Amino acid sequence: MQPVLNVEDIKRVEVELTRVGVSVSELMHRAGYAAAQEVLELEGAKSVAVLCGMGNNGGDGWVAAEALLARGLKVQVVCPMDPDQISGDLARQVAQAAVKAGVPVTVGPSRDELDEVLDEADVVLDCMLGTGFHGEVRAPFDIWIECVNASGCRVVSVDVPSGLSAQTGQAGSACVVADLTVTMLALKPGLLADDGRDVCGAIVVAPLAEQTERLCVEADPVAWRTDLADYRDVMVETSASVDKFTRGSVLVVGGSSRFPGAPIMAARAAARMGAGYVTLAVPQAIAAVCQTHLLEIPVVGLPCDVEGVLTADAAERVAKMARSASSVLVGPGMRVSGGTVAVVSALLRSEAPLVIDADGLNCLSRLTEGRLFDFPEFTRRDAPLILTPHRGELGRLSGRSEVPPTSLSEQLECARQIVWSDGGSEIVVVSKGSATGCVSVDQAVLPKPGPAALATAGSGDVLSGMMASYLAQVGGQSENLPLMAALVCEIHGYAGTVAAERLGSRGVMACDLIDSIGLATDAIEERAALAGLEDASEGQQA
Repeated sequence: MQPVLNVEDIKRVEVELTRVGVSVSELMHRAGYAAAQEVLELEGAKSVAVLCGMGNNGGDGWVAAEALLARGLKVQVVCPMDPDQISGDLARQVAQAAVKAGVPVTVGPSRDELDEVLDEADVVLDCMLGTGFHGEVRAPFDIWIECVNASGCRVVSVDVPSGLSAQTGQAGSACVVADLTVTMLALKPGLLADDGRDVCGAIVVAPLAEQTERLCVEADPVAWRTDLADYRDVMVETSASVDKFTRGSVLVVGGSSRFPGAPIMAARAAARMGAGYVTLAVPQAIAAVCQTHLLEIPVVGLPCDVEGVLTADAAERVAKMARSASSVLVGPGMRVSGGTVAVVSALLRSEAPLVIDADGLNCLSRLTEGRLFDFPEFTRRDAPLILTPHRGELGRLSGRSEVPPTSLSEQLECARQIVWSDGGSEIVVVSKGSATGCVSVDQAVLPKPGPAALATAGSGDVLSGMMASYLAQVGGQSENLPLMAALVCEIHGYAGTVAAERLGSRGVMACDLIDSIGLATDAIEERAALAGLEDASEGQQA
């Protein structure tokens, strides 16, 4: 897994590197060489425009420009001020050295002059604004960014595309759209979520020093980004010696007259994910409708009110059914009422491995007055508990209903607040967003996100059914519950890719994801196994 560090933690790693003998000057030179190397590896790169800001990010650009010139490329640096006037000592020194080496400079160009420079370039090296940027882009960089994006050149950004917050993933009014981002030392949260997903392109991490890996781990990463090989230890082992009883049984509880489709999709997803036996428990008012859509899945009708919402009388029956299930999912389409709160409470008290989604989470919020972290007794249990909130639901659970989290960093912070208050190893919060974090007491794991095709109603119901299914297949036990949850998220994401290839990125509906689960599972597990073999081979060679 790759460590993901907050921007402030990256600064601390830089300080620690200087303490072990890697100077700030050496770091800047290594960063510039790393960026130059990526440009050199681009096919057909002969002419490079290097747009430098006034800080250390610009210093990286000056170093890269000199290195590229030495390798025979045509280089043109664009800078807002004369190199001798740069305020930072180190950035000024490397700029002066580059000019002395023959790097040509265009200082403070007009828009037309910049367009002329870009017209002659194959590649733009973006070194305008670094990881310290936040807020709105100021002149002249706002105009420069517009010119870069309109140029048609391939763009390599150094550390972060200019205009993007490396911490929040939110872009200013102007932001470079890069083909490749060479980020230094470690991944940052903003590169992986929200606007970062649109503007970073491919991401390459340049460690810069042999001590970096150790120092990044010691810096307590905010999260870990998974590689496929990481999933080998949590995958369900394939065997021909199985039957429907040994592949796990899932109980799905949810639904209402207003939302009968959500539990249907969750139950179908649980079956497609490989559970041997799935049972759906819904209000009696919609049981017949659900049965018509589920030929393979038994449907149990539960007591409900005139609006087709579960009543408190259903709680005891649900708790009894949970005793014979390998895992239980509660919440999809359930609505929030006194009855549904009673059902969720009963399942929390049960010994069944439990996944809570959708209105099950809203019931939990109602139980805890919107501050789940103040009521750890509700979630502290011996069996696994997986919560799967999107940002709005997470806000309602963590005292932020009016201002829910708006970035991956805030998602992780809210999820940690919940799991740390619980303090047990059996709880995982799967915080869903443009990037998803699977957060436990010990770590936060970031699966690779799926395509925009997943942004459709019912996608979360499908994921929750898949989650309960996989939990059932591992017997409700996993030595690394957040990694198992991340694997399910990654399969869900790849199911979105498979469905989009068949139906188009805007044509995918939640039911299409269900039909792609089996193919996606096989593909992810096969690739994970191959990645593991490659890692083992490289380790033997080393």
